Amino acid sequence: MKISAKLMAPVALATAFGLGMVAPHAQTTAQKVAFVDISKLLAAHSNAKAINDIKAKADAELGAIDKQIKAIDAKGTNASAAEKQTREALIKTIQAKAADYDKQIDPKVTEIEQAVDKAVSAVAKSNGYGIVMDMNVAARSGLVIYADDSTDLTSAVVKNIK
Repeated sequence: MKISAKLMAPVALATAFGLGMVAPHAQTTAQKVAFVDISKLLAAHSNAKAINDIKAKADAELGAIDKQIKAIDAKGTNASAAEKQTREALIKTIQAKAADYDKQIDPKVTEIEQAVDKAVSAVAKSNGYGIVMDMNVAARSGLVIYADDSTDLTSAVVKNIK
């Protein structure tokens, strides 16, 4: 059986690439891994209360409008033409108000995320950690089965959030 060079080229390339990927991994040093509770970090920021206040106001206002929409929806085909128009107007109102609330919340969320990222990076670097993971995500996903309490950097990061 004759094998052409065109057929062997991809196999040779894949083999060379695979062998090249194995060697460096065998020589790398172990990375220190730490965990943080992201929900606690986000809640620790000074903007967290402002965000929660805006969300509560939004829930109250939008909830009342949603209740009116559901009341019309409950009538189904028995809803009058005027009620259907009112429903459409309420939907537009709820969408506009939700967008307004999002515009108020988004910059605050961005500020919190940036502050948390900066604090996590600073604490991780100063303690020699190469990898920091969200402990809740790691636990839920099954990615991490056990981690010593000493790998929890949450308290140290909370002190650095500005």
